[in-house]
Amino acid sequence: MSECGDTAGGRSHGDTSLSESERPDSPAPSCVSLKSDHSKGQIITFRPDFRMPKNRRSDSPAPSCVSMKSDHSKGQIITFREGDQHDPSPTQKERPDSPTPSCLSMNGDHSKGQIITFSEGDTHPDPCLKQRVQMTRSQSDQKRLSTIFKELEHKVINFMTKELKRLKKLLSHDYPESPCTEEEDEEDQRYARDGALKVAVHILRNMSQEILAEQLQQYVQLPKCQQQLRFRLKKKFQTVCEGVPKQENPAFLEKIYTELCITEGRAGDVNIEHEVTQIEMASKKRVTTWETPIRCIDIFKPLPGQDKPIRTVLTKGVAGIGKTVSVQKFILDWTEGKANEKIQLIFPLPFRELNLIKHKTYNFVDIIHHFFSETKGVNFSNHNYNIAFIFDGLDEADFDFDFDFDNESIYNVNEPATVDVLLTNLIKGNLLPSALVWITSRPAAANQIPPECVDQVTEVRGFTDPQKEEYFRKRITEEELANRIITHLKSSRSLYIMCHIPVFCWMAATVLESILTEAENGEIPKSLTQMYIQFLIVQTKHRSQKYENRDVDALWNLKTILSLGKLAFQQLEKGNLIFYEEDLRECGIDVREASVYSGMCTQIFREEAGLFQGKVFCFVHLSIQEFLAALYVFHIFGKKEGNTSDQHPASPLSCLFRAKRVHDLQKTAVDLALECENGHLDLFLRFLLGLSLESNQKLLQDLLPQTGSSSLSIKETVKYIQKKIKKVPNPERCLNLFHCLTELNNHSLVEEVKGYLRKRNETRLHLSLSQLSALTFVLLMSDQELDEFDLRDYGGSDSPARSDEGLLRMLPVVKSSRSAQLRYSHLTMKSCAALSSVISSNSSSLRQLNLSENSLGNSGVELLSAGLKHPNCRMEKLDLRWCHLTEKSCPALSSALSPT
Repeated sequence: MSECGDTAGGRSHGDTSLSESERPDSPAPSCVSLKSDHSKGQIITFRPDFRMPKNRRSDSPAPSCVSMKSDHSKGQIITFREGDQHDPSPTQKERPDSPTPSCLSMNGDHSKGQIITFSEGDTHPDPCLKQRVQMTRSQSDQKRLSTIFKELEHKVINFMTKELKRLKKLLSHDYPESPCTEEEDEEDQRYARDGALKVAVHILRNMSQEILAEQLQQYVQLPKCQQQLRFRLKKKFQTVCEGVPKQENPAFLEKIYTELCITEGRAGDVNIEHEVTQIEMASKKRVTTWETPIRCIDIFKPLPGQDKPIRTVLTKGVAGIGKTVSVQKFILDWTEGKANEKIQLIFPLPFRELNLIKHKTYNFVDIIHHFFSETKGVNFSNHNYNIAFIFDGLDEADFDFDFDFDNESIYNVNEPATVDVLLTNLIKGNLLPSALVWITSRPAAANQIPPECVDQVTEVRGFTDPQKEEYFRKRITEEELANRIITHLKSSRSLYIMCHIPVFCWMAATVLESILTEAENGEIPKSLTQMYIQFLIVQTKHRSQKYENRDVDALWNLKTILSLGKLAFQQLEKGNLIFYEEDLRECGIDVREASVYSGMCTQIFREEAGLFQGKVFCFVHLSIQEFLAALYVFHIFGKKEGNTSDQHPASPLSCLFRAKRVHDLQKTAVDLALECENGHLDLFLRFLLGLSLESNQKLLQDLLPQTGSSSLSIKETVKYIQKKIKKVPNPERCLNLFHCLTELNNHSLVEEVKGYLRKRNETRLHLSLSQLSALTFVLLMSDQELDEFDLRDYGGSDSPARSDEGLLRMLPVVKSSRSAQLRYSHLTMKSCAALSSVISSNSSSLRQLNLSENSLGNSGVELLSAGLKHPNCRMEKLDLRWCHLTEKSCPALSSALSPT
């Protein structure tokens, strides 16, 4: 390396540069590039009194190629402190000629040395200090860099080793966890893991391991898909609009959610009774010790004593009982990471939306992609994903499910088929066998799914009494107002029982909050019909204020309400709960103004846009549909314009329009309801009778024409119903007739029975069959729990109560009691079939039954044994002493009592 010192030994300190005359000739042409920085020397900065004499610079022996436009030849700057004395070293004084041409480029910075700043007072630095410092710093940096990279290499190897082990674990498990489901992972940690996945995928493909690479590639895509899906579902389900989705101020679900009573149900147990009847009967049923309460978020967890995993769950419950809200709570908690963290993806697919694509052919992946576009990067051929499908509203499905073994079987998610075939194969486990499936349904439709395809059956039983109060206190923030509402509802047992249904709680809160906060305080509803009339009034007033800016006493929009009433009536005849655009057109409703109708009477009629396309319509609850249908019938009857029967196709209900008097209309409706064994016209009948009261018609003002319903016609109808009570053997239909008398404001039979009960200790009861039906109504409508029922308490040995006919009248009470004492009640084989149905019912509370000293015989015991063998049977004690049994009864009893 050439020296850079001065050649003059005795030069003053102030003159440190070579003059042009003293600079030696270059032994060869200089090839220093003007475009390189590599020859850049060290810059020395002098004190202010140092000057370089220009006249002492020698001529350049060769043309200079140093560029004046570049700073790259700039050397290291040295700053001296004032007073420093530095003696240039010999290396600075004697600079030898360059032995070879220099080829350093002037364009680079690589020759740039370290800038050294001297403190004031220092002497002149060693001219070669820059080289030694540069070499020392360079060696130090290299050593430090080497140390860092050794540590980096160690940590990268450890990180990748750990990640590769985790990836191997993910690939080997049936239910792998998502790469980013761990709560402690920070965002940069997830990015690092994504990078490790990409490296692993790249190398696997170079190794020709395409299958493993594809599987790992999915784990790169899955977290993004999961994040987008969580965001979308949380936005959709974090608020709840009780009644209608277009409500202006939806409430956050977390603030108003009240835990529902959910218990284990039984497969194949189908109750075809009207759902309001089921609620009234179930109001006496308590959660027993063998019934484990189930939280909706634990729906896929095995119950105590179950040792098999739960894949498919069927949840039953009547309309408005809270099935959909439970689904919403389950999804919301998952999106917020509060529960079911092992589930990677949740796909809610309501049946009412699947109906819109029922005639089309898809493969299963296409259906998922159509409804959830976020998943288009996920390969569902990989069965290792932990996915949950939620199918809400089986009762609304417009499919013909065929679960026969010879039906078309599909195992490939990319194989096309119709929607019903794909869903059938998913539920059976042919498609995505590791996927979780949750189906909700009303009880009457639940038997569409075979028991062998279901791992767990649960039942939503609505609100218990404490949960009812909890709901109202959450819904009504003003404590005093909430207390008044709860007190009033408790005063009307029929209304309080209906509050088992959360939707009815919302309706009652809406009505009572409006009435009790008005200055004029309207009439507080005490019957079911009055509650629904007030609900219609409240919602119609809301519509008038919102859409028309009219006064609250504005005239009713008669055309709109009657259009909805006609729709309700026609769909009730057909047994439809949901309907489509063509159904609206048929009733004269302009589909283009559907949004107005869903806003009209804000929360009566609901329009829902599906995730895929198209719209479906429904009433908020079946009871609202039945009320509007009764309102429509009463209005048409009152008009008496033309031959109204010609306006309706022949149907069982069309005979209502041929009635000439109010009594004829009511009598015909009573007969139709009694002919309907499943009770599907029970509530419609109650509303129709309630609307005939003059006081209720006044509430409706211009909507209902005054029918001239005299007190005489009401009395005629009451007598007709009381005659039917004596003759009708079906206890549930008899109970509904008592509800009808309540709607007509007649309580004579009930008060008569209550009077007997008050005198029970003074005189021996001898109740007739109709009085026994009234007694059943009274006991079921009381707020006292039925622990033990003794049939002998209601009549002597010759009383109708102690007979097969008397037992049938009291059967609902037996079903609601924990213990039934029927000893020596003159019962025969005729009663055994009815008792067998009670024993095998999932809704029965009966655990102890004493049938001793009755002439049941062998045939009667065989009938009882059929109920004892049923999976729903929870009988703990059965007394059959002195029942005229022989050894022929033993095989049936032995079979019933033997463990399966």
